Amino acid sequence: MQIQTLSVVIPVFNEEKTIQLLLTKVREVQLPGNIKKELIVVNDCSTDQTDAAIRQYIEQEAASDIQYVVHERNQGKGGALHTGIAKASGDYVLIQDADLEYDPREYSLLLRPVIEGFADVVYGSRFMGGNPHRIMFFWHSIGNHVLTFLSNMMTGLNLTDMETCYKLFRRDIVQSLTLREKRFGFEPEVTARMARVPRIRIYEVGISYYGRTYEEGKKINWKDGLRAIYCIFKYRFVR
Repeated sequence: MQIQTLSVVIPVFNEEKTIQLLLTKVREVQLPGNIKKELIVVNDCSTDQTDAAIRQYIEQEAASDIQYVVHERNQGKGGALHTGIAKASGDYVLIQDADLEYDPREYSLLLRPVIEGFADVVYGSRFMGGNPHRIMFFWHSIGNHVLTFLSNMMTGLNLTDMETCYKLFRRDIVQSLTLREKRFGFEPEVTARMARVPRIRIYEVGISYYGRTYEEGKKINWKDGLRAIYCIFKYRFVR
C-alpha cells in the first residue's frame, strides 16, 4: 500500500525527563518510501514541567511538524489517545509512549506488513522475535500474558501482546470506532472493537522493550489490570 503520511500520537503525563529526547528520536527516524511523519503530542494535564519542556523544544527546534494539544483536566491515557487520534490526518496512526520504553527506530518493522499490502492493523509484540527485552517484573509479565489470553478468548484473535503500546492502525478504521475508555482500558477496548471490523487484517511483529521501574517513572499498577479484565469482558458484548 502507498502511504504518504504516518501520524504518530504521543500521549504525555509527567514526562519532563524524557519528552524532549523522545521527540528528537521520533523526528530523526527515516521512514521507508519517504513516508512523512505528523506528530501529535497530547499533554494530559501534567503537573510537573512537561508543558514547559515541550514548548521549549518546539520553539528551539522550530518543530512545525508537531501539533501540541493540552488537556485542561486529566483524562487518562485513553482520553489523550482519543484526542490525538481525532486530530490525525495521516494514512496510518501509530501510538508512541513518551517514556522511552519503545524504540522509534522500529517504526519500519511495524510498517512493513502494511507497505507490502498485508495489514490494516499491526501490533508490536514485546514477547516475540529476537530484539532486546529488559528483564523486569515477573508478575507484570504473568499479568500481561493473562490479559492477552483473556482478550484472545473474547475476540478470537491469537495475539501475544495485547497490552503493547505500539499499535498501528489504518486511520479511517480507528477514527470510525466509538472509543469510550479514558485510561488504560483503551488497550482491551480498541482490540475488541478492531476484532469486530469486517475483513480486518491484523498482524503482529516482534519489537524491543526497554522497560522502566516505578522509581524511573512507570505508572501502570494492579488497579489498571483489574480495569483491563473488566473491559475485556465488557467489550466482548458491548457494541
